[in-house]
Amino acid sequence: MLFLLPPSECKVEGGQGLSLEQVALTFGGMEPAREVVYEQLIRFSSGGAKTGMREEHLRQNLEFRTSPLMPALDRYSGTLYDALHGRGLKGTPTEHNSLGALERKRAAESVFIQSALFGLIPATNLIPNYRFSAGSKLPGFDLKKHWASAHEVIWKRLEGNLIIDLRSKAYAELAPIPPQIEHYWVEVLDSKNGKALNHFNKKGKGQFVRAALQAKQESKSLSDLIAVAKSTGQRLELNGDVLNLFV
Repeated sequence: MLFLLPPSECKVEGGQGLSLEQVALTFGGMEPAREVVYEQLIRFSSGGAKTGMREEHLRQNLEFRTSPLMPALDRYSGTLYDALHGRGLKGTPTEHNSLGALERKRAAESVFIQSALFGLIPATNLIPNYRFSAGSKLPGFDLKKHWASAHEVIWKRLEGNLIIDLRSKAYAELAPIPPQIEHYWVEVLDSKNGKALNHFNKKGKGQFVRAALQAKQESKSLSDLIAVAKSTGQRLELNGDVLNLFV
């Protein structure tokens, strides 16, 4: 079973001394497609003030090939990833919580993140800091069309796995899952009134995946996931090809 997550606009700075020029990302078949996006981003970021981006973000984009790396699940921060690591509020004992060794091992095998810059990558792949999202506009370049085509070969490699899609709609549109692959879209709803959530949508997804990584046995079926949700005080219900996660 595979879990697909969106990335985050918020990122942690720093990392190890290695760079993308020294470390390869998983799914090498997408390297040509990645290189095209890299070149487009660098060309755009070289436009300086005309891009409307902050100087700090322009610098990150121009230097991302040689910037230090850290695992994607540590690079991304914000509500979803704080919940994934089990972090509490600032000043609390759990403020700096992080996934343990066993949870990271499971994440390496089952959690994937949909990046606008790198495409689909395992959560433990090493990545640099950068500023580029699914909503970013590169003049004369169709990001959705580019990534949708590039991921065709990747979906063939992942065929046979049950996929739980927790990506936001913007990131799901970058790489639509083919209908022949069994997959379920996760909709996060308020358990009190059944309405869709916004900010707490991310927290609910993070808590859900964290619980799956911490479960005594790896989840292999929807019934396993229902039990996982229940362990966090959530409720999971199947509605066609959609999994409603009530939080």
